[in-house]
Amino acid sequence: MLVGAERPGAAVPSAESLQELGRLADTAGLRVVGSATQALRRPDPATFIGRGKVTELRALRDRLPADVVVFDDALSPAQQRNLERELGCKVIDRSALILDIFAQRARSTEGKLQVELAQLEYLLPRLTRQWTHLSRLGGGVGTRGPGETQLEVDRRRVRERVGLLKRRLAAVERTRTLHREQRAAVPAPIVALVGYTNAGKSTLMRRLTGADVHVEDRLFATLDPTTRRLPLPGGVPALMVDTVGFIHKLPHQLIEAFKSTLEQVATATVLLHVVDVSHARWREHVRIVDGVLQEIGADRVPTWFVFNKIDAGAEDAQPTPAELEHGTCVSALHGDGIEALRERIEGLVATTLVRVDWAVPLGRGDVVAALRGGGRVVAEQVRDGHLRVTALVPPTLAGRLRKQAPEIRNACN
Repeated sequence: MLVGAERPGAAVPSAESLQELGRLADTAGLRVVGSATQALRRPDPATFIGRGKVTELRALRDRLPADVVVFDDALSPAQQRNLERELGCKVIDRSALILDIFAQRARSTEGKLQVELAQLEYLLPRLTRQWTHLSRLGGGVGTRGPGETQLEVDRRRVRERVGLLKRRLAAVERTRTLHREQRAAVPAPIVALVGYTNAGKSTLMRRLTGADVHVEDRLFATLDPTTRRLPLPGGVPALMVDTVGFIHKLPHQLIEAFKSTLEQVATATVLLHVVDVSHARWREHVRIVDGVLQEIGADRVPTWFVFNKIDAGAEDAQPTPAELEHGTCVSALHGDGIEALRERIEGLVATTLVRVDWAVPLGRGDVVAALRGGGRVVAEQVRDGHLRVTALVPPTLAGRLRKQAPEIRNACN
């Protein structure tokens, strides 16, 4: 059973937020049997929705019946404990539901570590409701002393596990940094896909790169970042990265745990913000994603909007001419507008490249190979014992080649 709250000034209407909660419940494997909404000016400290509404919920739960009650808002540990006692069943909030979905969907070692870390940090202040024998004293091996309660033992063990996970994630991050440095040896522009969950990022990636990535019409269908080579019309090599989608009321623990993964977004050359314009409130989704991008420090990266599912959108929800100045309309599923988007991506990437006109000694074939592999050679001509090359390359590659081959000189017109 789903429970939402109508609060004044809410960014998303309670009915829409509750509908999204139902889709999250479906993704987690739950079957929704009913829902309820309570108008709130401020949350009740004990039960969030007030004792009168709790009595109504208990009668509704018995009539449905339901064995889990999911609240659309974050509950404090005390509120969760009181509600479980009053309703006589398991009570979770939106954050716990999203964490459970992430735990089911994570596939990579890093993803599993990140999700477990987020779950433990969510669980730590809620350990009090896990035990009914808190007065029992423990002693012996594994405890700090005869006066330690079972709750303190569990808290300490959770903290130890959190510390272990952070150390293991740090080791994974060192490996990621090494791979990033190896890619930097032949730098290629990185195009990162961002957007609200289920906006069609994976479908767009499959359409642009030909990669056989998982596609499913569900919230958070893919979590682990995927990197594939992106072919562009002019031949400039580029990489495309698909990352986890964002959502309304995304748990803070997840943002913290996935910050190392989301760094790929902050360090990208260009962001493609994929928007599902078939959703009536897609502009609110854009604001939510922009808020998360600002939180992870990616708001300064050049961004281009991809208005996806344009063939399924309502007439009154179409992008305005002003919005289209910074975006392209596509249908990732059917391929409409993909070639125009590919040309736009190449134009965006080209603005980040520098033009070099060099006279390279004929014996430095490694320099020419690096220019061809990391950029686009516009023209080349052999003259006076040198290969005169005009190319568009990333600034980091141009600077590195200058250091490695000081005999390179600027070509004279």
